[in-house]
Parts: sequence; structure tokens; C-alpha cells
Amino acid sequence: MKKQLIMEKALELFAKQGFEATSVQQITEHCGISKGAFYLSFKSKDELIQALIDHFMNQMTVDIDYVVKNTNRNELLYKFYYTIFHTTYQHSDFARLLLKEQSHTFNNDLFQKLHYYDHLLENTILVMLDQLYGEQVRETKYDLMYCIKGFMHTYSHLFVFYNIPLDLNELTQSLVEKTNLLAQHTTVPFMTEELVGMFKSPINEEVTKEQILDILEKKIVEMDDSLERESLLLLQEQLEETTYRPVIIRGLIENIRNHPDCKWISFLLRRYYDF
Repeated sequence: MKKQLIMEKALELFAKQGFEATSVQQITEHCGISKGAFYLSFKSKDELIQALIDHFMNQMTVDIDYVVKNTNRNELLYKFYYTIFHTTYQHSDFARLLLKEQSHTFNNDLFQKLHYYDHLLENTILVMLDQLYGEQVRETKYDLMYCIKGFMHTYSHLFVFYNIPLDLNELTQSLVEKTNLLAQHTTVPFMTEELVGMFKSPINEEVTKEQILDILEKKIVEMDDSLERESLLLLQEQLEETTYRPVIIRGLIENIRNHPDCKWISFLLRRYYDF
């Protein structure tokens, strides 16, 4: 609860002053806590910023991944764009900070963290393009992936920085139409798999079973008694000693998917079990 308080209050200050101009002293005063209490939760201001990045990017990554893996082909592109912009709009204060300040404020570790999430997003988009268009975009899917990322970035600026009234349905339908036209009529590829590989994040995107177990153990300690906590305990047992059928594992992951504190672990477990 204290970490959550610090994150919420710090974001208020970051939104007004920016990352660099906000000190730990200002954050603790705004929270009404001591510096000692702050450092019990976060080792530094950079670690706090990283926690905020994780919170925002986890939400977007998990929601998009779920949409791509659980939406029928006819609705997939619409739900993909809708989820992207709805999440950005919900977290517009932090999205504005990321877009405005990362180029001159972030250190290398924070940049690498953003590159990691960006790579996850690219992989999800490529999976979606294969589902939507298959062989039709075999030569152009990397160009199309970058076009989709360009749409996301450009249109996010409009309502994050300029407060343009947002008709999310109209925006989504417009981008679905544009994306379909590009997929159908683009014939000259520029980006290749080899070229894209040059930009791959150096951070290892594969999370091991031991890392997942470590995250599970910490999450179980934090959770109150609930269906989600019981599901986490059963999933922990499953990782330590395989006993359940895939349908039961899938059901346990579904139990925790919508809990705000369990979204990321549900994403990691779905990837681990290839659901």
C-alpha cells in the first residue's frame, strides 16, 4: 500500500514538474512520509520511475496480448487499436511524461526497459498480422508493423498533448480501414527480418520458471485471502510439480487475469505455458 501511495503521489508531481525537476525530498513531503520510508520501498528515484513504467506498460502489454490471443479474426484489429488507445487515455498523465521526457531524462537502464516492452509489442503485432493476413503480407509484414506503431504514436500525441476530443470508436474504425488498405496494397517492402533484428532489445525477453516462481512467491505474500491468492498458490504448486491438466491451468490463470496486481504474472504464465 505504501509503494502504491508513493507511486500515485510521485506521478502527481512528475506530471506538474517533470522527472528531472522532482526530488525525492519533494516526493516524501507530498506523501507525508520520511525519506527512510521512501527508501524502504524504492532504492532511488530511478527505481520509482521504473516501477511506474512497469505499471503502465504491463497494463498495455497484457491487455493487448490477451486481445490478440482471444479475439476472433473479424474483430481483432478493431479491438487491438481500441485497447491501445483506451489504455493510453486512461493513463494519459504518465503517457504524456513518457512521450515528452524519455529522450533527455532517462538513463540507459530505463531506456532498455522501454525497449524491452517495445519488443514485446512488436512481437504481438507480428502475431496479429499473421492471424489477419497470413501469406498476403509475408514480404511486407515488418513494414506494416512499423506503420501500425506509427499510427499508435502519432494519434496518441493528439489526445495526450492537445486534448482533442476523443471519439474512440471513430478513431479505431479509421485506423482499421487504413491498416487494411496498407495490408492489401503495399507491394514494395523495405524492412526485413534481418534489419529488424538489428534493433532487438539486448534484454532477455524469456522469463525462466525460477523467475516466475520468485514473482509468484512475492505476489502471494502481498495478497489478501481471496480466489486470486488461492489460484496463485495452486499455480505455484503446478510450476514446482506438474500435476494439473492444461484446461485447469488455463482456468487458474483466468482467475487472476483481471486482478490489477496479477496482470503481469498472468501474462508471464500464459507465455510460459504457450496459452
